[in-house]
Amino acid sequence: MELNLGIRGHDVDFAEPQQIAEEVSSKGLHAVQLALAKSFKNIPTETGTLSPGYAKYMKHTFKQQDIDIAILGCYINMIHPHKEKREQLLARFKEHIRFARDFGCSIVASETGNINEKMGYTEDNFTEEAFQKVVSSVKELTDEAEKWGVIVGIEGGINHPIHTPQKMKRLIDEVDSNHLQVIFDPANFMSMENYEQQEDVFAESFELFGDRIIAIHAKDFVIEDNWIKMVPVGKGLLNYPLLFEWLKEHKPYIEVLLENTKEPYINDSIRYLKEKYSSSTQQVI
Repeated sequence: MELNLGIRGHDVDFAEPQQIAEEVSSKGLHAVQLALAKSFKNIPTETGTLSPGYAKYMKHTFKQQDIDIAILGCYINMIHPHKEKREQLLARFKEHIRFARDFGCSIVASETGNINEKMGYTEDNFTEEAFQKVVSSVKELTDEAEKWGVIVGIEGGINHPIHTPQKMKRLIDEVDSNHLQVIFDPANFMSMENYEQQEDVFAESFELFGDRIIAIHAKDFVIEDNWIKMVPVGKGLLNYPLLFEWLKEHKPYIEVLLENTKEPYINDSIRYLKEKYSSSTQQVI
């Protein structure tokens, strides 16, 4: 069973679609997460610019290099404190939903944002108020997604309101839509309190929402200044053999997308993941 490996487009040091596609292909990868505004500096990407022609051009450009657009990344602060700005951001996400099929993609993804205007770690994100704002915005997005047959992929993280596996499960239950699925980034759920119990965190995540996981983000982490610091894949502490054991058993061929891994680390990270995947066994955690 092969590892279905890809990368975020904006982690590649090119800004034109053809260049990105060729570079990703040259590394033997077959999938990309495309965040338009982050990848394309010379092409308009603001709300209102998308069209079927725009989307199909991107689809064909990447398909010529045998690359699937696995995810449209539309990372917004969906709980922005200013109502007008929040509505603008949600409208941007909805536009991605409407044209996702023309990109040859069924997933539009985001993290859940920050209760404050400025992004960054704050425990204000961990309140019930912040959580309910996420529920409201995700419901609005899944309502749109249901009209177009598209999936809303939500990614959790310790800097966001959905910062634990339990919060992710609660979000799934309260939104109550099959069009809500999970982009699972195991490094994002690591904290100073749990990073030495990765098996427990993984097992809890798989039990609570394993059936909703539709893609994996692959990065790594170290402990620096008594805090979690993200680093390129293979340069940290994440237990990839444990992750791959579960994926082989429960999610064969799921797309695993390198994140936070740029040159000069990409080739080494690809080799590392392939080695860990090929040596892992199919065991139930």
